[in-house]
Amino acid sequence: QVQLVESGGGLVQAGGSLRLSCAASGLTFGSYLMGWYRQPPGKEREIVAAIPWNPNITYYADSVKGRFTISRDNAKNTVYLQMTSLKPEDTAVYYCAAARGGDPSNKRSYGYWGQGTQVLVSS
Repeated sequence: QVQLVESGGGLVQAGGSLRLSCAASGLTFGSYLMGWYRQPPGKEREIVAAIPWNPNITYYADSVKGRFTISRDNAKNTVYLQMTSLKPEDTAVYYCAAARGGDPSNKRSYGYWGQGTQVLVSS
């Protein structure tokens, strides 16, 4: 049974930083495309960042480029999202997702999802 468990969310002031973690189990982690999505209040779920098995290739939404960094540790079956210079508009529930392949920006590519972790950025 595949499980993705996010952690690291919380309340932070604008300009601050947080690091999200997603621990995966029940899958061959190193062969999966891993993504971070977020869903702001009242809005659709949107891509934040993605990283395939080759960690030298990463994808970022324009809104987070230069501020967020996605990384993975295949030995620990964990993917991370380092978030810096946080803005109130980054407030959302952040989800970790796993895909066997496909378009990293298309949420339909992802077959497995975590339960999400709340990030609240105060102004």
